Amino acid sequence: MDCNRCDQEAVMHAAYSGQHLCADHFRESVEKRVRRRVRRDDLVPRDATPEDPETWVIGLSGGKDSVVLTKILHDTFAEDPRIELVGLTIHEGIEGYRDKSVDACVDLAAELDIRHELVSYADEFGIEMDDVVEDDPENMAACAYCGVFRRDVLSRYADDLEADLLLTGHNLDDEAQTALMNFLEGDVEQIAKHFDASLGPLSEREEQTEFVPRAKPLRDVPEKEIALYAHVEDLPAHITECPHSSEAYRAEIQQLLYDLEENHPGTRHSILSGYEELAGIAAETYGGDDGADLRDCDRCGSTTTREVCRKCSLLESLA
Repeated sequence: MDCNRCDQEAVMHAAYSGQHLCADHFRESVEKRVRRRVRRDDLVPRDATPEDPETWVIGLSGGKDSVVLTKILHDTFAEDPRIELVGLTIHEGIEGYRDKSVDACVDLAAELDIRHELVSYADEFGIEMDDVVEDDPENMAACAYCGVFRRDVLSRYADDLEADLLLTGHNLDDEAQTALMNFLEGDVEQIAKHFDASLGPLSEREEQTEFVPRAKPLRDVPEKEIALYAHVEDLPAHITECPHSSEAYRAEIQQLLYDLEENHPGTRHSILSGYEELAGIAAETYGGDDGADLRDCDRCGSTTTREVCRKCSLLESLA
């Protein structure tokens, strides 16, 4: 099958749009969607200058999503002195898995000539995820522990690096899954928080100073297209599932969305588009109330709604 835009052989077919695209036009399509999202979310402030550049910290795991995000942002802003990119990689301590993805991060940062910071759970918390999974004092899925620790490290280091923005590689599938989970759980306040935390344009979010703002420029691109982009660009991505991954509920939602997308192409796009609009409305209703409940953790001083933050309580249970 030939590309719809030229006479070259197509490398992909997007059922939701009906298009067949060759490697060049596919690459162009992905990059266009990411750059359009950067504009729509107001990620580059009007007052940014070369003399006072914006620092964007990217959560660079070495997986396909974060590697593709880093490559596209680098290509977009390499000649723009208003934006400085920093790759932040976290080694969770997962034998036979994370070492390879860290290597991918190091290789990519060197290839693109961007600043790269590497931190580990071992250095930060004195633990490794392999040991956490074995002990499991809270009888939880590994992702529940890791998510708490990872968010803490990302937030603290983004702050330490004086970041203006923290970017993560969440794709369309990730965000459609989260949207559907929040809908099914009836959690309207969480939907509002989602908008202010990472979905809404920066100019429309509830203003807060406790955390570095987050953004997800890949969220218009399906997961399979990101994997294909990494392949077409021959990027050093480590495309392997984490051996401790076990989010059963999300896996059910993922399969449900696969089936819906197969029978009704465009379902993921529709879900996320409607969700973002409703999240903005929810944020208008629930926004502004969270700050009054925030306080400093008695153990580490991080911002939380508890006397002891979730990270510190988990670390105490693991001691």
